Amino acid sequence: MKRFAGYCTSVFVLLATLSAGAADDSAAWPLALRAASYGKYDAVAWTHMPSIGLHYVFLPVPAADQVGAVVAKLKENKLTPLVLRGNTDLSKDSCVDELAAQAGICEKMGVKYMFLSAKCNGAEKSVVYERLRHAGEAAKQHGVTISLETHPELCTNGDVQLETMKAINHPNVRINFDTGNITFYNKNTTAAAELKKIIDYVATVEIKDHNAEFESWNFPTLGTGKVDFPAIFGILKEHKYRGPVTIEFEGVKGVELTEEQTKKAIADSVAYVKSIAAFE
Repeated sequence: MKRFAGYCTSVFVLLATLSAGAADDSAAWPLALRAASYGKYDAVAWTHMPSIGLHYVFLPVPAADQVGAVVAKLKENKLTPLVLRGNTDLSKDSCVDELAAQAGICEKMGVKYMFLSAKCNGAEKSVVYERLRHAGEAAKQHGVTISLETHPELCTNGDVQLETMKAINHPNVRINFDTGNITFYNKNTTAAAELKKIIDYVATVEIKDHNAEFESWNFPTLGTGKVDFPAIFGILKEHKYRGPVTIEFEGVKGVELTEEQTKKAIADSVAYVKSIAAFE
């Protein structure tokens, strides 16, 4: 009888473990849209995003005297800021203090991730690495992670991102993996291949489609380009990624869209990603 009871207990534990694993695999990611995706029609972003089922938004860090107004507008439209875009010149000594102040605004707004396009602007890499390390320490005091965009020359691809992460060596400085920028800035690779190299350092993911032609400004509606999004989400799930996923739509150079066409491209992009993965 004891052996049977022990067997039943083991089976129960196994089933509970499998059930927990299945729940973990199906966990939904928070999904935001970068408000800049609306381009010159950004005024309609506030009402359009909720109308297509979005609850989160990616915005620039507001100026200190504008925080109250932005928070009120977010509340009015039932939107929650998920990622804020920071801004500084890393070649200047003042950059650490500027990023620290912006991290403070993130904390005030309840945002844990601050996007940053990190460029040396003529400064030595070693100097920029040190400044970002100090900025990471300052961000840590506010419960914020700085997420470096997939841009040259510090984060061009997975290999360069890995080099940068190891050089900075701070847990509050991580990568914003931009799926569309990989084939824009690199030849003979894919977003999925590069994501596998850097996944352990990814804090935020920006999903953007691309035609996979080097330096071609062709970032169409999600699901109509060459980025293998099912593979991307497969990697994220495999590595139990639980950070933000943000959508960015930048369009095609030379193709001017109307307000309605812009809204449709964004709505179609949201519908596409929701058809292949689970999101909050």
